Amino acid sequence: MRKIDAHVHVGNFGGWAAVAMTAEGLIGLMDEFHMERSILCSADQYSNDDVARARERYPDRIRPLAWVNPLDGERALQAVDHYVGELRFAGIKMHPLFNAFVADDPIVDPVMRKAGEYGVPVFIHCGHPPFSLPWSIALLAERHPSVPTVMIHMGHGHGVYIQASIEMAKRYGNLYLEMSGMPMGSKILEAYRTVGADRVLFGTDGPFHHPSVEIQKVLTSGLSEREQEDVFYNNAARLMKLL
Repeated sequence: MRKIDAHVHVGNFGGWAAVAMTAEGLIGLMDEFHMERSILCSADQYSNDDVARARERYPDRIRPLAWVNPLDGERALQAVDHYVGELRFAGIKMHPLFNAFVADDPIVDPVMRKAGEYGVPVFIHCGHPPFSLPWSIALLAERHPSVPTVMIHMGHGHGVYIQASIEMAKRYGNLYLEMSGMPMGSKILEAYRTVGADRVLFGTDGPFHHPSVEIQKVLTSGLSEREQEDVFYNNAARLMKLL
């Protein structure tokens, strides 16, 4: 079955994680697990050039995201102009937990407005207090209804946050759910049925998770084969303008 990985990284994550992924390693996994394209971001806000180089080497396989920290103020907007405007990156990634800002803080609004100007989606880490909770991301999405906003991990490992991600996406039509690291296949099915067939995305969060594990969550979720094709491929392809 065709697949697009809606959330994966290249780079080295030290400390407690102690994982890493090279562009070559990513392409090897993509080939092994029939992933045609990856929506790729870096290890942090300082490593977007790693993603640019990966896209240069594998232009038909990589859709790059620019990791932007809104706390950088004008430099953050310059980064969007450079990577999205000049280098034609396909979207923006923000990580409220990693960079220590609350997702709906007004400081995020200029980045969201830039995304709207360029017509690209914003991917936001979701599922860890106090910075990246579903309610905060929903309040941000409410202020920027024209910007497709992807809640990466759709609440991650906490059942309350997972359910809140679904409920918030039901309320706001510009919220999408990406399911990497979220352990409950039943919630993929629920999201598909109640949020919308076009707003649930497959992802791996590599190198933190292995594709085989994330794939099995979709295969065992209760979705039909046709519905799995939406989650594995069609929804990301539409969002990233690949169809």
